[in-house]
Amino acid sequence: MNVQHFLNTVDAISTWVGKAAAWLIIGLMTLVCVEVFKRYILNMPTAWIFDASNMFYGSLFMLAGAYALAQNAHVRGDFLYSSMRPRTQAALDLLLYVVFFLPGIAALVYAGYDYAAISWRIGEHSTVTAEGPPIYHFKSVIPLAGALVMLQGVAEIVRCIVCLRAGQWPSRRKDVAEIDVVEEQLALSEYVDEETRKTAIERAQKIDEQARQRGMGGDLQS
Repeated sequence: MNVQHFLNTVDAISTWVGKAAAWLIIGLMTLVCVEVFKRYILNMPTAWIFDASNMFYGSLFMLAGAYALAQNAHVRGDFLYSSMRPRTQAALDLLLYVVFFLPGIAALVYAGYDYAAISWRIGEHSTVTAEGPPIYHFKSVIPLAGALVMLQGVAEIVRCIVCLRAGQWPSRRKDVAEIDVVEEQLALSEYVDEETRKTAIERAQKIDEQARQRGMGGDLQS
């Protein structure tokens, strides 16, 4: 397995998990809508829905972490970072990954596993509401999400090493971006002529490319 294949595989795993977790939004929205209807229309609030909503949102938030890292979507203060050469960016990122990321995520996985194990052992239920639902399965998401972020973090460290050697960032897996939505909407519009559509798309692509240059890596056409 060569380096680029390893990076693509890890990116694919993180992307698949992130997109699978995104379906939790449907469950969360359903719970909220049901609770609003019962509370304000039927005057019959359900206590456990509050806990369930927290678990849906928390699971989504944690499981999407590796996906966000794979897409270089985490928020960063890149005012100075964007003006650096790729090798300088890679050196800085590598330092931060080794000093902060690896110890922090390792601690999260270790503590999260212990946290979940104890919860399973005692059959823990939520104490936020009366007769709260079980939460040991929810706490199991903590070490799982941490392990996925750690795996993606290893891939990002490899990216840094490759960039230090080659002088440019290796490509990363391409996913749907806002520019794709813009192109689709303009293509289907009956009120925009072809020339205007091409100009708007080119301008949007230029803005998107400038934004990408402030981050790491390119796109892998797949």
